[in-house]
Amino acid sequence: MMMGAMSKNMESMPDMAMMDMSVLQACMDACAACEQACTVCSTQMMDCAPACMNCADMCHTMMRSMLRMQGMTPASMMAMLDACIAMCQMCMDECMEHADMSEVCRLCAQACQACTDACTAVKDMMMASA
Repeated sequence: MMMGAMSKNMESMPDMAMMDMSVLQACMDACAACEQACTVCSTQMMDCAPACMNCADMCHTMMRSMLRMQGMTPASMMAMLDACIAMCQMCMDECMEHADMSEVCRLCAQACQACTDACTAVKDMMMASA
């Protein structure tokens, strides 16, 4: 039912009606998982905490924006996806420095990679449908 509502919502963005909703849903799920992992990781008070907090906020914003496409344009969506990818990459790099010492950092880095991959898949789909 939610996918149908998203599909109808997506039609409000120019040139986006033909997008695969399952790719968008996978991206939103990856953003939510990354937000949670980064939030947990930020409580460890390691050097990666600021990057984790920023990444959690960016992933939350990306997910929320994908839920309500009204007022979005393909260009603004691409910019947000690029920002989310950049933030996840930075967080992942920071967490990987502690991954040998902290299981939480390792899991956070994995969530960041999954979110980066999911955002990239949405970007690729948008470019293919343009």
